[in-house]
Amino acid sequence: MNYAIIEASGKQLWIEEGKFYDLNYIPGEPGDLIKLHKILLVNNKNNIYIGHPCVTSITIKAKILRHMKGKKLTVFKIKPKKNNKSKQGHRQKLTRLLIEKIST
Repeated sequence: MNYAIIEASGKQLWIEEGKFYDLNYIPGEPGDLIKLHKILLVNNKNNIYIGHPCVTSITIKAKILRHMKGKKLTVFKIKPKKNNKSKQGHRQKLTRLLIEKIST
């Protein structure tokens, strides 16, 4: 089983080849290839590489599939005894990445 643990968008993700993942917005056009550099751990056919803090000899190639928006969140604030209320919505911009290759 080939997998890696990376840090992207302030989160740590367990990724595998051929699967897609939704991350915070990454600038680029759909179809562009990008490289992910913050690789914390790689398991390549039971050969485990652990970074301190990152593995530098391994690169991960990913393809931007599309840009989209996340689920709608409602932010509602109220100030007691002041008759002050505010309601606001938020949708996070996301990028869907397809992991093409984890190369050693």
